[in-house]
Amino acid sequence: MAYFHDIDPYAFQIHVTPFTVFGHEFSSFGVHWYGLMYLGGFVGAWFLGKRRLRQGRLGNVNNEQFSDLMFYAMLGVILGGRIGYMLFYGWPQLVAEPLSLLRVWEGGMSFHGGLMGVVVGAWYWARRNKMRTWDAVDFLSPLVPIGLGLGRLGNFVGGELWGKRTDAAWGVIFPRALEAMDKTRDELYAMYLAGQLNGEARHPSQLYEFCLEGLVLFTVLWLFSSKPRPRHAVSGVFALLYGCFRFLIEFVREPDAQLGYLAFGWVTMGQILSLPLIALGLWLLWKSRGSQPVLAASS
Repeated sequence: MAYFHDIDPYAFQIHVTPFTVFGHEFSSFGVHWYGLMYLGGFVGAWFLGKRRLRQGRLGNVNNEQFSDLMFYAMLGVILGGRIGYMLFYGWPQLVAEPLSLLRVWEGGMSFHGGLMGVVVGAWYWARRNKMRTWDAVDFLSPLVPIGLGLGRLGNFVGGELWGKRTDAAWGVIFPRALEAMDKTRDELYAMYLAGQLNGEARHPSQLYEFCLEGLVLFTVLWLFSSKPRPRHAVSGVFALLYGCFRFLIEFVREPDAQLGYLAFGWVTMGQILSLPLIALGLWLLWKSRGSQPVLAASS
């Protein structure tokens, strides 16, 4: 029997006197588990980044310079993720309502946009510190899957970005996918118990992504980068593996409703955005061949 998703997306909520911002009325503030996952990703990346710093993975960079790099990377994730989402997935709304870019409470973050934001942040940091951009990107790459994996876990807790319908034993019924039925959660749960929603079970694609883009990608990159590698190699492995994982998972993930399939009845925006990453990964690995390790591990 499929699992009925019944997890509160809020860790806690605070009710306040209603007020309006950009035409949206607020009557409460809440902290989503998704936001806490982001925070956990940043904290985890920070501590593991300090460990890589002590191992000499970024040359003679001091703690202050490291803090600056992590700050620019985190800023890149947030700004790039939001801008990327609106450009790649929410552009019709952005054209009609430019201020929708600021309505972050409505949700919407793009990994591909966040990745570009991290690269821009790394470029800016490297320019200020007279270092090579790809050395900074190679340093950051093994840290990214921490936030990626936790973010996908947050998607599952929030019951969003679900997969296609399935009859697999591990299928999940997501109430948010059944909003067209115009039923309350209690009514949907009663239908679930009566066996009336068996055909609505979906792939928990968020958990597939948590495993591949989070656990597997982190393990591979952490082990691969545990020894000195040529410049571009670590970034190349990251780009190639993430691009392949995301491209494959898109086959069982429901496409964004506002876009649907973009070609041939199966190509999604996520797949289109992943193809340049796969190409970039292959190019970086080709570029790294024959090079000597940039940095040696400290004893």
